[in-house]
Amino acid sequence: MALLDILFEDNHLIALNKGNHDLVQGDKTGDTPLSDKVADYIRKKYKKPGNVFLGVPHRVDRPTSGVVLFAKTGKALQRLNRLFQQPGEVTKYYWAVVDTLPAPKSGTLRHYLMRNQRKNKSFAYKKKQTNSKFGELMYWHKASSDRYHLLEIEMLTGRHHQIRAQLAAENVFIKGDLKYGFPRSNKNGGIHLHARKLSFIHPVRQTPCHITAPPPDDVLWNFFVKKVQDS
Repeated sequence: MALLDILFEDNHLIALNKGNHDLVQGDKTGDTPLSDKVADYIRKKYKKPGNVFLGVPHRVDRPTSGVVLFAKTGKALQRLNRLFQQPGEVTKYYWAVVDTLPAPKSGTLRHYLMRNQRKNKSFAYKKKQTNSKFGELMYWHKASSDRYHLLEIEMLTGRHHQIRAQLAAENVFIKGDLKYGFPRSNKNGGIHLHARKLSFIHPVRQTPCHITAPPPDDVLWNFFVKKVQDS
């Protein structure tokens, strides 16, 4: 059975702390996705014969770590899909370690995003473009080291590579994110972007759910976790 970092599980949902190398769903790489590993875990833990249902209501970029939520039943998936599509129903917070502080240090970013399928990359513009989609996020400066800064980000929309593209448009680059302008990749191939917290009303039980994921265990993340705790 695959070793999974499970943050929450009941009869309807399962949430994991994803590593910054894990693929959420299968793609052209052919690598085993997290969805297959979770289905295998459920099959073995609960001794389920045959195929196991597992729904994916949202995605997190492969090089990004943090909370990923799966649905264990069709009813839960259908209701979660509706929640994720309705503005304000799911609150998503991220942590990002960046090389430069935005100006101002806390604020709101609004752009129009264009996705380039061939490059698997999005570009953010101040003015509306043909076929662009509006993207908005709020950010706060949480802490700084001698070289890097920690931002907390609340997603107000959910677009492809939204945080990475919007920060890059402001000349703010996430550590390790070579694709969006940081000069060097991280040794593990991940980036210092972490899906920190998901908050929503449970789709079946109708109770509040708040799922928080600790960042990966590395020197820089550990430094910022301590900084935040001590502040």
